[in-house]
Amino acid sequence: MEKTWVQLGFGTKKHISKPLQGHIQKAGIQEKPRFLRQIQVSEIGDAKPGQEVHAEEVFLAGDKVKVIGISKGKGFAGVMKRHGFHGGPATHGQSDRARAPGSIGQTTTPGRVYRGKRMAGRMGGDRVTVGGLSVVSVDKEHQTMTIKGLVPGGTNGILIIQKEK
Repeated sequence: MEKTWVQLGFGTKKHISKPLQGHIQKAGIQEKPRFLRQIQVSEIGDAKPGQEVHAEEVFLAGDKVKVIGISKGKGFAGVMKRHGFHGGPATHGQSDRARAPGSIGQTTTPGRVYRGKRMAGRMGGDRVTVGGLSVVSVDKEHQTMTIKGLVPGGTNGILIIQKEK
């Protein structure tokens, strides 16, 4: 079965880049979208540029979906919070190593720190996909849908909802 790519956008933005302006004018759309993404669909039907797509046309109650979003940022976090390290001993001569990562490399061979070594750093704010969620209801009047389960990100965050295969 051949897959087709479509672009979906919503919202309005005051200023957009020149390349995006040309792209939108070529499609014959008046509004400048705040959010524009390209998604893969199995069938397109008789869709035309600028046509609105509503949630009730795509999703039904009981459908299994996966939700993609940006997780909440936690700021700079140590290795205990970020990676679940256990920390050092409280006794045996340790005075300030309780939350430290411990040794991060070897001595002579290979004499360096491996790429990808888990260390302290910024936590959260990453693209996260949560699967296995189910649609409880789709409200046609308010253009909303209710999903059972936890979705990534904060309040008023933008989510991408896809049917599970």
